Amino acid sequence: MQSAPANLDFEKGSTGQVPEGWIVPSMIAGYGAELTEENPKTGKRAALLKSVPGTKAEARSFGNLMQAIDATRYRGHRVRYRAAVRTESEGGPARAQLWMRVDRAGNEMGFFDNMGARPIVNGEWQYYEIVGDIDEDAAVLNFGMMLMGQGKAWLDDVSLEDLGKLVVLAESARPLTKRGLENLTAFTRLLGYVRHFHPSDEAGAADWNVLAVEGMRFVEDARDSGELAQRLQTFFSTLAPTVRVFPAGGKTPAPATGLAPPKDEPALKVVSYRHTGFGQKTGNQYNPYKTERVSKDAPEGKVPENIPDPQKPFMADLGGGVSCLVPLALYADARGTLPHASTAAPKNSTATQLVKYSGNDRATRLADVALAWNIFQHFYPYFDVVKTDWPRALQDALSAAATDADEKAFLLTLRRMVVALHDGHGGVYHAGDSPAASVPVIFGWVENRLVITQAAAAERANGLQPGDVVLKIDGRDAVEVLTERESLISGATEQWRRFNALTRIRFGAKDSEMKLDVQPRTGSPRAVVLKRDAESLALQETRPQSVVEMKPGIFYLDLDRIKDEDWKAVLPQLEKATGIVFDLRGYPSVSPALISHLIDKPVESARWMIPIITAPDRKGPITYNEEGRWKLEPTAPRLKAKIAFLTDGRAISYAESYMGIIEAYQLASIVGEPTAGTNGNVNPLTLPGGYYVAWTGMKVLKHDGSQHHGIGIRPTVPVSRTIRGIIEGKDEQLERAITVVSQ
Repeated sequence: MQSAPANLDFEKGSTGQVPEGWIVPSMIAGYGAELTEENPKTGKRAALLKSVPGTKAEARSFGNLMQAIDATRYRGHRVRYRAAVRTESEGGPARAQLWMRVDRAGNEMGFFDNMGARPIVNGEWQYYEIVGDIDEDAAVLNFGMMLMGQGKAWLDDVSLEDLGKLVVLAESARPLTKRGLENLTAFTRLLGYVRHFHPSDEAGAADWNVLAVEGMRFVEDARDSGELAQRLQTFFSTLAPTVRVFPAGGKTPAPATGLAPPKDEPALKVVSYRHTGFGQKTGNQYNPYKTERVSKDAPEGKVPENIPDPQKPFMADLGGGVSCLVPLALYADARGTLPHASTAAPKNSTATQLVKYSGNDRATRLADVALAWNIFQHFYPYFDVVKTDWPRALQDALSAAATDADEKAFLLTLRRMVVALHDGHGGVYHAGDSPAASVPVIFGWVENRLVITQAAAAERANGLQPGDVVLKIDGRDAVEVLTERESLISGATEQWRRFNALTRIRFGAKDSEMKLDVQPRTGSPRAVVLKRDAESLALQETRPQSVVEMKPGIFYLDLDRIKDEDWKAVLPQLEKATGIVFDLRGYPSVSPALISHLIDKPVESARWMIPIITAPDRKGPITYNEEGRWKLEPTAPRLKAKIAFLTDGRAISYAESYMGIIEAYQLASIVGEPTAGTNGNVNPLTLPGGYYVAWTGMKVLKHDGSQHHGIGIRPTVPVSRTIRGIIEGKDEQLERAITVVSQ
């Protein structure tokens, strides 16, 4: 660790060598870094991070050039990490990502951002930045650049700027009153309508994270519906002057002035929102989701076809005794949307300050609920099949957020809200909750019991064996513990929730202990104590070599562990094989090109459908963008062996796109258990306080138009594990697949 950043302009050191002051962690196989004088952004030199020809990178590995510095001087401050980057691909897609991470005391992780949702693929120099808040107990500040795939990435003109001391928001927890809950529910709903559907220039330029926090404080203590309507009207007036909020049950007010088309305006247009899913400004050109304000010519005020009429606003009951009128379209002239703001929108009181939003602050927690709930309310594509009570989920989450003790307690509140989506991609993550260690065993759910399926050598030497049934965990019934973990996991199917729960019960703080009461295959129950360590995070179930001939003419390929070059290398042998087993009990690392060798006519993937939304609450007509499906042509040689695919409940998303083709076109036997039942591109978002929320933004239907979500791909040859098989060291699903392809 260095005391301060060094050689940020890359002018020190020798060309062809790792830049002075920078490191390449562990010298990852397949990647290298060096100083170069080839087209720097500034000065005479830049850093080059590249995949190395003739070497083989491990699956899921990446190149990394970084510095690790003492974070003491930055504690309690906001830091901007900025650098110029350009990339170049070689023989396949490559992407670069800046990254910054704070390591806190006690081996906890603080701020972390690796540009995962906004990768860099531009071949020209451009500047990118990450802004992060440094914890008061920060020990190390890490920053650098990663390279994924085959290619090159150049880094130059790096800066690490201290933006100043943070203003920490830390309002204490307190419960919501009945009236307060009604007020915040109404604010939440109107926040979503204005943010996502009112197309004023002012709303489009607003910082909704800041506004959500301030709005929670502004409206909570309104005493009745009349005062609530007044406060909501006041709060949104500068952003949406044509929105009307009024007590419900009374006379509906006339639409606001300024909605009618002005006379004698030669270049009049109508502006409205068109959401292709929920679009965000990520900078990722591969992101299929897009939000746009559509501007159409409206000569003499005539509204174009399929565009909302500005003079017929959307009306909704907000709860709390108030309703609203929200125009979904506005007229616009050359200066912008009408009516033009009479005064400049006021500066938010906290917008120009160095505010640290944290889950330790009550208003921030409430705002996070409102922001996330609205995105799901208007854009989650599976409410038609999951049948959840989403309005109730809002009230439950607001009530819990108000009384959560800290950011970790609030993490559970957000997770419970996302659980209500029944989305296998759904999850909430926070830097302070990263798994640091694991017990040295793997658990499985076998014959309706919690069973140890794998144990590290040291534990086996001490008598703990695969096949031992777990009766209790830390003194509690093992099934009860597993069920509790499942309750915090979002999933469309039981098998996905269970697989994740089995994984997560292993995790915990480094050197923490887990006490198990187990029933061995023979003898009396006994207690064992397992210590969590970082090395056990890498413990994997036993499988054959990733590519191997199991017996003459019968091949096994683990699609979870190999890349395209691996199966291509053995393609001549596969062409002569009599049977092939592809293991897809996991997430494939190979491209769909493999499928092209299994077909004799063109095929395509399942129906990928991004909803196109123009009205709130999914009430307007919803159409779908179905572009982007895989379309695969036959490629020689065609593999004529008998083929089986292994799969189970952990196969999700990309794995199900793979398996959907196998199922629809009956290309192979499917051996094992049903898949996770969740497909479609993930559309992650980040909430104030550093909460990262993943969810599915796209609907997927099977080839025949039937439901995939919550169903998945069903095996044609169902096989489940048995305790006897585990004791005997058998992979019963693989053995059955070998039998199938050997017949």
